[in-house]
Amino acid sequence: MNAAPPLSFSRFLAWTAAALVLLLLWDASALDLPLARGFGNAQGFALTHDWWLQEVLHTGVRQVAWGLMLILVLMIWHPLGPLRVMPRADRVGLVAGILLAALVVQLLKRASLTSCPWDLVEFGGAARHVSHWRWGVADGGGGHCFPAGHASTAFAFLAAYFWLRPWAPRVARWWLAATLLAGLLFGAVQMVRGAHYLSHVLWAGWLCWLAGGLLWLGVQAWRVRQSPPILTPQTKTLS
Repeated sequence: MNAAPPLSFSRFLAWTAAALVLLLLWDASALDLPLARGFGNAQGFALTHDWWLQEVLHTGVRQVAWGLMLILVLMIWHPLGPLRVMPRADRVGLVAGILLAALVVQLLKRASLTSCPWDLVEFGGAARHVSHWRWGVADGGGGHCFPAGHASTAFAFLAAYFWLRPWAPRVARWWLAATLLAGLLFGAVQMVRGAHYLSHVLWAGWLCWLAGGLLWLGVQAWRVRQSPPILTPQTKTLS
């Protein structure tokens, strides 16, 4: 299995900054609410309680994600496939990165006073629309809706990309693409149901990427100061 150079800090920063610019442009467009109106009206969102969306693509896939997480935990000690070529420390880091990314989103959700679209007066609720940038400003609804928790169920697995890339670059690329697709799908499910705006979904993805990448880079920076400093296939230090 071919190895690849670790992702450099400069490249990570460039990708992260580019995604941030696109996110800020979407926020500046103020299109969250108009997009939500495409799925709901004064009577609410017709698909909020749709069985396929609620039970299968929400509850069901969340259980699948936790099942995958359990498998990855078990593979710390009994690795299969591309994880066999990784040292155990990297397999631990892979799991830790996923958990950290999920935790970051959940902590921000807990602190946020932003309510979901289905809570708005416009869609039959009691809340008024308040930007998620206005931290500490209550909107009269239930709050705790930003960023998108369900989308982060998939996006959290972005963290594994960083640990896979040095050892199995082709698998890492497929993993990255599949995780992004799953996160957007999970987010779309919740948007149609009235549970989130598109910005909630996109910010969840960006935060998971950021958390997972910073953990990986932090570990690599720590490793180069140790003796012996090399625990990856490459001998190059991070640029």
